[in-house]
Amino acid sequence: MTRLGPFGAAPALAVAVSGGADSMALALLADAWARARGGRVIALIVDHGLRPESAAEARLTAAQLAARAIPAQIIRLDNLARGPGLAARARTARYAALAAACAALGQDGAGVVHLLLGHHQGDQAETLLMRAGAGSGPAGLAGMAPWRAAGSVVLLRPLLALPPERLRASLRAAGMGWVEDPSNADPRALRTRLRRAVASPARRAGLSAAAAERAAARRALAGRIAAILAERALVHPAGFALLSPGPIAPAALAALIQTLAGRAYPPPAAGLAALAAAPRAATLAGVRLLPAGRLGVGRFRGGWLLVREAAALAAPVTARPGTLWDGRFRLLALPAGFPAMTLGALGAAGPPLRRASAWPAAVLGSLPALRAEAGSGTLIVPHLGYPDPAAAAAFAVIFTPPRPLAEQE
Repeated sequence: MTRLGPFGAAPALAVAVSGGADSMALALLADAWARARGGRVIALIVDHGLRPESAAEARLTAAQLAARAIPAQIIRLDNLARGPGLAARARTARYAALAAACAALGQDGAGVVHLLLGHHQGDQAETLLMRAGAGSGPAGLAGMAPWRAAGSVVLLRPLLALPPERLRASLRAAGMGWVEDPSNADPRALRTRLRRAVASPARRAGLSAAAAERAAARRALAGRIAAILAERALVHPAGFALLSPGPIAPAALAALIQTLAGRAYPPPAAGLAALAAAPRAATLAGVRLLPAGRLGVGRFRGGWLLVREAAALAAPVTARPGTLWDGRFRLLALPAGFPAMTLGALGAAGPPLRRASAWPAAVLGSLPALRAEAGSGTLIVPHLGYPDPAAAAAFAVIFTPPRPLAEQE
């Protein structure tokens, strides 16, 4: 935990607990670590509802933790259905539910920032084999990061260097039981087959060491990207960016485009190198490069505006606290007394809005806006302070892409 900090005084931690041995061991270890520093831990148990016995297992897990004075909250996912891509859909839903639960925790609604995950050395080895089979590049073959920002939370994996046998030994020594998910032994699952392939402790340790070496290279690259973008780019909280003129490192341009597009993965390499060597008006991975025009002042004179492509913007969604739109903007607050609203792109801006801002039409059209579903004409554009600053400020919409601009482990 020390190398993943700092955590401040009296750290408040959330632990994702499935009921399996790894996450149960993590809950015990994290609770002991936090208590020694005057802090606290809460366990978040996600019940996917995909097996008849899952609800009972979640209650049993919560009871086991309560017996150790570790509070637990059960989160049930009711909208998952079996079918193609179930594992990926379940993972996405699980992380979204965990992040929402963390945001609702804490004193005075401040939330909990640090979310601990129980991935261990075996999981890291399986991930490396899986990514190697999928043709991942050096960054992917660095494996899972022990520290990663993910929207409103920071994901921490303090057990990545530990073999699973040690975690089970810790549970047995503590007299703590756990739940075995039968799906983990399903030979049809790729993870199960890979788990058997890395059953040897020596092979697991070797793969873990290889991941650590590549992770060091990934950290160094992230540092270089951060330095380049600090000098060359300005990212606005309304979701667009300015880039000073001249060539730029492809990795830095890729990071900037990925952030503005709200994507979990960088843009395709095809065309990226040429665009970085000689920036020009172009569209890549849902982001447009345009001449900065009147926004190009100071070091950005003659530079470039990067803004979300209108055709790539997501459709409007129902506005609720916590709603995420376009993978980039999250609605934190929705005042009472307003009619049902949607959150979506502002689109073609009328004269009043064009007069309210010096931003070009491409930027204005990409801004998040709230509209009344019933067609009452109500329109709120928080980043423009429209229709008036007080009303707009009551609708807290923040730019929160899934990956930070220059990620460090």
